[in-house]
Amino acid sequence: MTTGNPTSTQKVRTAIFPVAGLGTRFLPATKATPKELLPVVDRPLLQFAIDEAREAGIERMVFVSHPSKSAIERYVHQDEELCKTLRAKGKDSIADTLDDHAIDPSSEQAHFVMQPEPLGLGHAILCAKDEVLPGPVAVILPDDLIMGKKGCISEMIEAYEKMDAGHMVATMEVARDEVSAYGVLDPIDEPVGNCVNASGMVEKPEPEVAPSLHAVVGRYVLDASIFDDLETQEPGMGGEIQLTDSIAKGVERVGLCGFRFSGQRYDCGSKAGMLRATLAYAGQRSEFDSVLQEERKLPLAAE
Repeated sequence: MTTGNPTSTQKVRTAIFPVAGLGTRFLPATKATPKELLPVVDRPLLQFAIDEAREAGIERMVFVSHPSKSAIERYVHQDEELCKTLRAKGKDSIADTLDDHAIDPSSEQAHFVMQPEPLGLGHAILCAKDEVLPGPVAVILPDDLIMGKKGCISEMIEAYEKMDAGHMVATMEVARDEVSAYGVLDPIDEPVGNCVNASGMVEKPEPEVAPSLHAVVGRYVLDASIFDDLETQEPGMGGEIQLTDSIAKGVERVGLCGFRFSGQRYDCGSKAGMLRATLAYAGQRSEFDSVLQEERKLPLAAE
């Protein structure tokens, strides 16, 4: 695999959650409710991301938020008063669910930092620099919901800690006419198992010049040197600090690997993707079988 020179501490102990975006594509729903708290049936998008990090054994979760999104911090932490009220009304199972979802301060660490201006994903990651534990870090974008038997970030960390890979990005194969919507890996050899080494990434290439069909989606495991590269990164597309630019700066030093995960990815930054995720999640729960069967019998809106 990659033969770069990543930091010697290979254990991934921190996950960064960039949650500062204003969710304009979901207005007016996101006028008062952060997009990360929009429900997939009855489970907020952010909860899927938190549970994915827990499954991977992450010790510290760093949420890069915005001052207007205080609801996220309220959601993440335990609400003892609410649970007490629920239990007094005999609703113990609901209280238990809330307790299970919330960060347990006795065994988990949750840190919040603010990104006051939308200066790019790279800038959001840089905002977390002073809160991460030593070693490489995971990055989970809650907008990208990935459902599978095993969490995507668990799969990535398991592979990462067994190899000499400095930066690892989650990838999925897309059709050639779809590559212009993604960052795309530029491979340097054939895939080995779920991994493929790359010399870099091309942001939203035209189909005819795309170096591969390996599209990068919202999961990363990054060598700790990413923070040094982000600090010196000049603004790129849209005047923002682009994470892909800083990853590219470190490729020759630490290497880059694409990881093809086993789950199904849903782009919940779009309305269509959110609907697909909701239907898929409902389909996993027998209580909604009759509803889904009814919907399949209904004519399409265009008919």
